[in-house]
Amino acid sequence: MRRLIREAHAAGLGLGVATTTTRQSLQALLSALIDPQAPDWFTVKVTGDMVAAKKPDPAAYLVALRTLGVGAADCLAFEDSRVGLAAARAAGLATIVTPSHHLADDDTTGALAVVSDLGEPDRPYRHIAGRGAEAGWVTVPVLDQWHADAAKDREAYAQ
Repeated sequence: MRRLIREAHAAGLGLGVATTTTRQSLQALLSALIDPQAPDWFTVKVTGDMVAAKKPDPAAYLVALRTLGVGAADCLAFEDSRVGLAAARAAGLATIVTPSHHLADDDTTGALAVVSDLGEPDRPYRHIAGRGAEAGWVTVPVLDQWHADAAKDREAYAQ
């Protein structure tokens, strides 16, 4: 995630987090794992202590979308578990899933893409399901394409 978050920030994309962890833990994780300035890159940070119900309830995602002032169709979510995917999908978000090793057998039905990790140029991900069989590593242009594909899927489904 470090590389992709840095890339998204440099591209001027709006970033938000919807997590079950606490605000203090999130701040520490972003600072230590991404960049000391990373907490400031996120327009919205919705933590588990800010909502009444935790994932798989979509509350955290709905608060994040409302705070960002965008619709679900304008965003992509990243998750690593069945309950996270359920929360994102219930909020209407197209979702990229990287199953954690603890939850590798989770049902990921409904995910836009399921990949082993986000990959790197010298270490491509393993494609599991959905979009991404051709990419190898997730970049902002790849996400743009997947987002466009999700829009086409919604359009086709609506007809």
